[in-house]
Amino acid sequence: MSARTVDVAVVGAGAMGAATAWHLARGGRDVAVFEQFEPGHARGASHGASRNFNVAYTEPEYLAWLRDARVLWGELEAESQVALLEPTGIVTHGRGRDLEAARVAISEGGFEAELLDASAAEARWPGLRFDGPVLHNPGAGRLHADASVRAFLSGAAASGAELVWRTAVADIEIHGDDDVRFTVTDSDGSHRVHARRLVCTAGAWTVKALAGVKGVTLPALRVTQEQPAHFRPRDASASWPGFNHHPAGDDPATAWFPAPVYGMLTPGEGVKAGWHAAGPQVDPDRRSYVPDPARTAALVRYAQEWLPGVDATAFTEITCTYTSTVDARFVLDRTGPVVVGAGFSGHGFKFTPVIGRTLAALASR
Repeated sequence: MSARTVDVAVVGAGAMGAATAWHLARGGRDVAVFEQFEPGHARGASHGASRNFNVAYTEPEYLAWLRDARVLWGELEAESQVALLEPTGIVTHGRGRDLEAARVAISEGGFEAELLDASAAEARWPGLRFDGPVLHNPGAGRLHADASVRAFLSGAAASGAELVWRTAVADIEIHGDDDVRFTVTDSDGSHRVHARRLVCTAGAWTVKALAGVKGVTLPALRVTQEQPAHFRPRDASASWPGFNHHPAGDDPATAWFPAPVYGMLTPGEGVKAGWHAAGPQVDPDRRSYVPDPARTAALVRYAQEWLPGVDATAFTEITCTYTSTVDARFVLDRTGPVVVGAGFSGHGFKFTPVIGRTLAALASR
Protein backbone atom coordinates (compact mmCIF):
# COMPACT_ATOMS: atom_id res chain seq x y z
CA MET A 1 0.00 0.00 0.00
CA SER A 2 1.59 3.26 -1.11
CA ALA A 3 1.81 6.25 1.23
CA ARG A 4 1.82 10.02 0.80
CA THR A 5 2.55 12.92 3.11
CA VAL A 6 0.63 16.15 3.75
CA ASP A 7 1.03 18.83 6.39
CA VAL A 8 -2.65 19.19 7.34
CA ALA A 9 -5.43 16.79 6.34
CA VAL A 10 -9.02 17.97 6.68
CA VAL A 11 -11.59 15.18 6.84
CA GLY A 12 -14.97 16.37 5.59
CA ALA A 13 -15.67 19.11 3.03
CA GLY A 14 -18.87 20.50 4.48
CA ALA A 15 -19.06 24.07 5.73
CA MET A 16 -16.66 23.69 8.67
CA GLY A 17 -14.06 21.69 6.80
CA ALA A 18 -14.25 24.05 3.84
CA ALA A 19 -13.78 27.11 6.07
CA THR A 20 -10.89 25.47 7.90
CA ALA A 21 -9.16 24.69 4.61
CA TRP A 22 -9.77 28.27 3.45
CA HIS A 23 -8.02 29.71 6.48
CA LEU A 24 -5.17 27.19 6.37
CA ALA A 25 -4.48 27.59 2.66
CA ARG A 26 -4.63 31.39 2.84
CA GLY A 27 -2.08 31.11 5.62
CA GLY A 28 0.29 29.21 3.35
CA ARG A 29 -0.23 25.74 4.80
CA ASP A 30 -0.04 22.55 2.77
CA VAL A 31 -3.58 21.22 3.15
CA ALA A 32 -5.57 18.40 1.58
CA VAL A 33 -9.33 18.01 2.08
CA PHE A 34 -10.76 14.49 1.92
CA GLU A 35 -14.52 14.11 1.33
CA GLN A 36 -16.23 10.73 1.13
CA PHE A 37 -19.02 12.00 -1.16
CA GLU A 38 -19.31 14.06 -4.33
CA PRO A 39 -19.24 17.89 -4.37
CA GLY A 40 -22.51 19.47 -3.26
CA HIS A 41 -24.00 16.27 -1.85
CA ALA A 42 -27.17 16.43 0.26
CA ARG A 43 -26.43 13.74 2.87
CA GLY A 44 -25.21 15.93 5.71
CA ALA A 45 -25.87 19.35 7.21
CA SER A 46 -24.28 21.88 4.83
CA HIS A 47 -26.53 21.67 1.77
CA GLY A 48 -29.40 23.87 0.68
CA ALA A 49 -29.84 27.52 -0.22
CA SER A 50 -30.74 29.14 3.11
CA ARG A 51 -29.56 29.46 6.70
CA ASN A 52 -30.42 32.20 9.17
CA PHE A 53 -27.66 34.57 10.23
CA ASN A 54 -29.40 34.93 13.55
CA VAL A 55 -27.90 37.31 16.13
CA ALA A 56 -30.48 36.70 18.89
CA TYR A 57 -27.99 35.40 21.45
CA THR A 58 -27.51 36.60 25.01
CA GLU A 59 -24.07 35.04 25.55
CA PRO A 60 -21.28 37.61 25.02
CA GLU A 61 -18.94 35.02 23.52
CA TYR A 62 -21.41 34.11 20.79
CA LEU A 63 -22.07 37.77 20.04
CA ALA A 64 -18.33 38.43 19.78
CA TRP A 65 -18.05 35.54 17.33
CA LEU A 66 -20.96 36.93 15.34
CA ARG A 67 -19.23 40.30 15.04
CA ASP A 68 -16.15 38.55 13.66
CA ALA A 69 -18.26 36.29 11.46
CA ARG A 70 -19.96 39.28 9.86
CA VAL A 71 -16.55 40.66 8.87
CA LEU A 72 -15.28 37.31 7.59
CA TRP A 73 -18.41 36.65 5.53
CA GLY A 74 -17.74 40.02 3.92
CA GLU A 75 -14.17 39.01 3.16
CA LEU A 76 -15.35 35.78 1.54
CA GLU A 77 -17.92 37.68 -0.54
CA ALA A 78 -15.27 40.12 -1.72
CA GLU A 79 -12.85 37.33 -2.61
CA SER A 80 -15.40 35.14 -4.37
CA GLN A 81 -17.45 37.95 -5.92
CA VAL A 82 -20.57 36.07 -4.81
CA ALA A 83 -23.32 37.50 -2.60
CA LEU A 84 -23.64 35.17 0.39
CA LEU A 85 -25.23 37.11 3.26
CA GLU A 86 -28.42 39.07 2.59
CA PRO A 87 -29.61 41.41 5.40
CA THR A 88 -33.27 40.39 5.54
CA GLY A 89 -33.61 40.98 9.28
CA ILE A 90 -34.87 38.32 11.68
CA VAL A 91 -37.79 38.43 14.10
CA THR A 92 -37.98 36.38 17.30
CA HIS A 93 -41.20 35.91 19.24
CA GLY A 94 -42.97 33.62 21.65
CA ARG A 95 -43.45 33.51 25.40
CA GLY A 96 -40.70 30.94 25.82
CA ARG A 97 -38.00 33.62 25.47
CA ASP A 98 -37.23 36.73 27.56
CA LEU A 99 -37.19 39.13 24.63
CA GLU A 100 -36.33 42.26 26.61
CA ALA A 101 -33.27 40.59 28.12
CA ALA A 102 -32.29 39.43 24.66
CA ARG A 103 -32.73 42.97 23.27
CA VAL A 104 -30.40 44.40 25.90
CA ALA A 105 -27.74 41.72 25.42
CA ILE A 106 -27.83 41.96 21.63
CA SER A 107 -27.57 45.75 21.72
CA GLU A 108 -24.64 45.56 24.12
CA GLY A 109 -23.12 42.96 21.81
CA GLY A 110 -22.98 45.37 18.90
CA PHE A 111 -26.11 44.53 16.91
CA GLU A 112 -29.24 46.59 16.42
CA ALA A 113 -32.26 45.26 18.31
CA GLU A 114 -35.76 46.64 18.82
CA LEU A 115 -38.98 45.41 20.40
CA LEU A 116 -42.21 45.79 18.46
CA ASP A 117 -45.76 45.06 19.53
CA ALA A 118 -47.65 42.35 17.69
CA SER A 119 -49.85 44.68 15.66
CA ALA A 120 -46.89 46.74 14.41
CA ALA A 121 -45.00 43.58 13.49
CA GLU A 122 -47.99 42.07 11.65
CA ALA A 123 -48.50 45.32 9.72
CA ARG A 124 -44.88 45.17 8.60
CA TRP A 125 -44.77 41.41 7.91
CA PRO A 126 -48.33 40.24 7.20
CA GLY A 127 -47.13 36.77 6.32
CA LEU A 128 -46.48 36.06 10.02
CA ARG A 129 -48.83 36.04 13.00
CA PHE A 130 -47.70 37.24 16.42
CA ASP A 131 -49.45 37.22 19.80
CA GLY A 132 -46.98 39.19 21.91
CA PRO A 133 -43.84 41.30 21.72
CA VAL A 134 -41.53 40.78 18.76
CA LEU A 135 -37.76 41.18 18.82
CA HIS A 136 -36.48 42.56 15.51
CA ASN A 137 -32.80 42.41 14.53
CA PRO A 138 -32.40 44.39 11.29
CA GLY A 139 -28.74 43.42 10.89
CA ALA A 140 -29.50 39.69 10.85
CA GLY A 141 -30.12 37.93 7.58
CA ARG A 142 -29.97 34.91 5.34
CA LEU A 143 -26.89 32.98 4.19
CA HIS A 144 -26.77 30.91 1.00
CA ALA A 145 -25.38 27.63 2.31
CA ASP A 146 -24.41 25.88 -0.93
CA ALA A 147 -22.81 29.01 -2.37
CA SER A 148 -20.91 29.60 0.87
CA VAL A 149 -19.38 26.12 0.89
CA ARG A 150 -18.44 26.47 -2.77
CA ALA A 151 -16.82 29.85 -2.09
CA PHE A 152 -14.75 28.52 0.82
CA LEU A 153 -13.57 25.53 -1.21
CA SER A 154 -12.83 27.59 -4.32
CA GLY A 155 -10.86 30.07 -2.23
CA ALA A 156 -8.95 27.27 -0.53
CA ALA A 157 -8.12 25.65 -3.87
CA ALA A 158 -7.02 28.99 -5.31
CA SER A 159 -4.58 29.27 -2.40
CA GLY A 160 -3.17 25.82 -3.06
CA ALA A 161 -5.40 23.40 -1.14
CA GLU A 162 -6.01 19.98 -2.69
CA LEU A 163 -9.64 18.85 -2.77
CA VAL A 164 -10.05 15.07 -2.87
CA TRP A 165 -13.60 13.84 -3.55
CA ARG A 166 -15.30 10.46 -3.20
CA THR A 167 -12.56 9.32 -0.86
CA ALA A 168 -13.27 7.67 2.48
CA VAL A 169 -10.95 8.06 5.49
CA ALA A 170 -10.49 5.22 7.99
CA ASP A 171 -8.02 3.66 10.43
CA ILE A 172 -6.79 6.92 11.93
CA GLU A 173 -3.76 6.33 14.17
CA ILE A 174 -1.77 8.75 16.31
CA HIS A 175 1.98 8.03 16.18
CA GLY A 176 3.23 11.17 17.92
CA ASP A 177 2.44 14.82 18.63
CA ASP A 178 3.16 15.68 14.99
CA ASP A 179 2.38 12.37 13.33
CA VAL A 180 -1.08 11.07 12.43
CA ARG A 181 -1.68 8.36 9.85
CA PHE A 182 -4.79 7.09 8.14
CA THR A 183 -6.08 5.12 5.18
CA VAL A 184 -7.91 6.70 2.27
CA THR A 185 -9.97 4.66 -0.16
CA ASP A 186 -11.24 5.76 -3.54
CA SER A 187 -12.19 4.07 -6.81
CA ASP A 188 -8.54 3.24 -7.45
CA GLY A 189 -7.95 1.47 -4.16
CA SER A 190 -6.47 2.32 -0.76
CA HIS A 191 -3.30 3.96 0.47
CA ARG A 192 -1.90 5.40 3.67
CA VAL A 193 -1.47 9.11 4.32
CA HIS A 194 0.90 10.62 6.89
CA ALA A 195 0.11 14.10 8.20
CA ARG A 196 1.38 16.48 10.83
CA ARG A 197 -2.21 17.42 11.71
CA LEU A 198 -5.62 15.94 10.98
CA VAL A 199 -8.73 18.14 11.35
CA CYS A 200 -11.90 16.08 11.65
CA THR A 201 -14.96 18.01 10.48
CA ALA A 202 -16.97 14.97 9.49
CA GLY A 203 -20.33 16.13 10.84
CA ALA A 204 -22.67 13.22 11.47
CA TRP A 205 -19.79 10.82 10.76
CA THR A 206 -17.48 12.25 13.45
CA VAL A 207 -17.96 9.44 15.96
CA LYS A 208 -17.43 6.79 13.28
CA ALA A 209 -14.34 8.53 11.91
CA LEU A 210 -12.68 8.82 15.31
CA ALA A 211 -13.81 5.53 16.85
CA GLY A 212 -10.86 3.78 18.39
CA VAL A 213 -8.39 6.63 17.96
CA LYS A 214 -6.21 6.42 21.05
CA GLY A 215 -6.45 9.46 23.30
CA VAL A 216 -9.34 11.15 21.48
CA THR A 217 -12.39 11.48 23.71
CA LEU A 218 -15.60 12.97 22.41
CA PRO A 219 -18.59 14.22 24.40
CA ALA A 220 -21.92 12.61 23.64
CA LEU A 221 -22.92 13.51 20.07
CA ARG A 222 -26.49 12.87 18.98
CA VAL A 223 -27.19 12.63 15.24
CA THR A 224 -30.80 13.36 14.26
CA GLN A 225 -32.71 13.57 11.00
CA GLU A 226 -34.50 16.92 10.74
CA GLN A 227 -37.22 17.73 8.23
CA PRO A 228 -38.01 21.35 7.43
CA ALA A 229 -40.33 22.18 4.55
CA HIS A 230 -40.74 24.97 2.01
CA PHE A 231 -44.28 26.36 1.87
CA ARG A 232 -45.60 28.24 -1.15
CA PRO A 233 -46.06 31.95 -0.34
CA ARG A 234 -49.45 33.41 -1.23
CA ASP A 235 -47.80 36.61 -2.47
CA ALA A 236 -44.58 35.93 -4.34
CA SER A 237 -43.51 39.57 -4.00
CA ALA A 238 -43.99 39.78 -0.23
CA SER A 239 -41.07 40.64 2.06
CA TRP A 240 -40.15 38.01 4.63
CA PRO A 241 -37.70 38.28 7.51
CA GLY A 242 -36.13 35.22 9.02
CA PHE A 243 -38.07 34.10 12.09
CA ASN A 244 -37.76 32.16 15.33
CA HIS A 245 -40.73 31.18 17.50
CA HIS A 246 -40.20 30.00 21.08
CA PRO A 247 -43.11 28.13 22.69
CA ALA A 248 -44.04 28.17 26.36
CA GLY A 249 -45.45 25.21 28.27
CA ASP A 250 -48.09 27.37 29.96
CA ASP A 251 -49.24 28.99 26.71
CA PRO A 252 -52.11 26.97 25.16
CA ALA A 253 -51.36 28.45 21.73
CA THR A 254 -47.85 27.01 21.63
CA ALA A 255 -47.65 24.30 24.31
CA TRP A 256 -48.30 21.67 21.64
CA PHE A 257 -45.10 22.56 19.72
CA PRO A 258 -42.59 19.69 19.79
CA ALA A 259 -39.75 22.26 19.68
CA PRO A 260 -39.01 25.88 18.79
CA VAL A 261 -39.59 26.91 15.17
CA TYR A 262 -37.16 28.58 12.78
CA GLY A 263 -37.70 29.77 9.25
CA MET A 264 -36.89 32.13 6.40
CA LEU A 265 -37.73 32.77 2.77
CA THR A 266 -35.64 30.68 0.39
CA PRO A 267 -35.81 32.50 -2.95
CA GLY A 268 -37.25 30.27 -5.65
CA GLU A 269 -38.26 27.55 -3.20
CA GLY A 270 -40.72 29.08 -0.74
CA VAL A 271 -40.93 29.94 2.92
CA LYS A 272 -38.84 27.47 4.90
CA ALA A 273 -40.06 26.42 8.34
CA GLY A 274 -38.86 23.67 10.62
CA TRP A 275 -38.79 22.34 14.16
CA HIS A 276 -35.41 22.92 15.78
CA ALA A 277 -33.74 19.68 16.91
CA ALA A 278 -36.96 17.66 17.06
CA GLY A 279 -36.01 14.77 14.79
CA PRO A 280 -35.33 11.12 15.62
CA GLN A 281 -31.83 9.83 16.30
CA VAL A 282 -30.33 8.11 13.27
CA ASP A 283 -27.24 6.41 11.90
CA PRO A 284 -26.07 8.72 9.08
CA ASP A 285 -25.32 5.72 6.86
CA ARG A 286 -28.73 4.15 7.41
CA ARG A 287 -31.18 7.01 7.61
CA SER A 288 -34.32 6.82 5.50
CA TYR A 289 -34.43 10.41 4.16
CA VAL A 290 -38.20 9.98 4.57
CA PRO A 291 -39.91 12.66 6.73
CA ASP A 292 -41.87 11.47 9.75
CA PRO A 293 -45.61 11.92 9.02
CA ALA A 294 -46.44 13.07 12.56
CA ARG A 295 -43.85 15.84 12.47
CA THR A 296 -45.04 16.81 9.01
CA ALA A 297 -48.61 17.11 10.26
CA ALA A 298 -47.46 19.24 13.18
CA LEU A 299 -45.51 21.54 10.85
CA VAL A 300 -48.52 21.92 8.56
CA ARG A 301 -50.61 22.83 11.61
CA TYR A 302 -48.01 25.42 12.55
CA ALA A 303 -48.15 26.95 9.08
CA GLN A 304 -51.95 27.05 9.21
CA GLU A 305 -51.98 28.79 12.60
CA TRP A 306 -48.93 31.06 12.43
CA LEU A 307 -47.98 31.65 8.79
CA PRO A 308 -50.99 33.29 7.11
CA GLY A 309 -48.76 34.31 4.21
CA VAL A 310 -48.28 30.73 2.96
CA ASP A 311 -50.47 28.04 1.51
CA ALA A 312 -50.10 25.37 4.19
CA THR A 313 -51.30 22.67 1.80
CA ALA A 314 -48.56 23.35 -0.78
CA PHE A 315 -45.14 22.38 0.49
CA THR A 316 -41.98 20.44 -0.31
CA GLU A 317 -40.13 18.61 2.46
CA ILE A 318 -36.39 18.22 2.78
CA THR A 319 -34.20 16.37 5.25
CA CYS A 320 -30.83 17.06 6.82
CA THR A 321 -28.86 16.03 9.88
CA TYR A 322 -28.07 17.74 13.16
CA THR A 323 -25.10 16.57 15.22
CA SER A 324 -25.77 17.92 18.69
CA THR A 325 -24.09 18.09 22.07
CA VAL A 326 -26.08 17.92 25.29
CA ASP A 327 -25.80 21.67 25.86
CA ALA A 328 -25.63 22.75 22.18
CA ARG A 329 -22.07 24.01 22.72
CA PHE A 330 -19.58 23.31 19.96
CA VAL A 331 -16.70 20.82 20.20
CA LEU A 332 -13.49 22.62 19.18
CA ASP A 333 -10.58 20.67 20.59
CA ARG A 334 -7.23 19.08 19.90
CA THR A 335 -5.62 15.88 21.12
CA GLY A 336 -2.03 15.55 19.95
CA PRO A 337 -2.10 15.90 16.16
CA VAL A 338 -5.90 15.48 15.88
CA VAL A 339 -8.17 18.53 15.86
CA VAL A 340 -11.93 18.06 16.17
CA GLY A 341 -14.74 20.37 15.10
CA ALA A 342 -18.15 18.87 15.83
CA GLY A 343 -21.48 19.15 17.59
CA PHE A 344 -22.75 22.30 15.92
CA SER A 345 -26.22 21.47 17.15
CA GLY A 346 -28.23 23.08 14.38
CA HIS A 347 -26.98 26.62 15.02
CA GLY A 348 -23.40 26.59 13.80
CA PHE A 349 -23.60 27.68 10.17
CA LYS A 350 -23.66 31.42 10.84
CA PHE A 351 -20.37 31.03 12.74
CA THR A 352 -18.68 29.03 9.98
CA PRO A 353 -15.79 31.39 9.12
CA VAL A 354 -14.96 31.89 12.81
CA ILE A 355 -15.10 28.16 13.52
CA GLY A 356 -12.83 27.58 10.53
CA ARG A 357 -10.42 30.18 11.88
CA THR A 358 -10.43 28.51 15.30
CA LEU A 359 -9.81 25.03 13.92
CA ALA A 360 -7.08 26.32 11.61
CA ALA A 361 -5.37 27.96 14.59
CA LEU A 362 -5.52 24.72 16.57
CA ALA A 363 -4.01 22.86 13.61
CA SER A 364 -1.24 25.43 13.24
CA ARG A 365 0.13 25.16 16.77
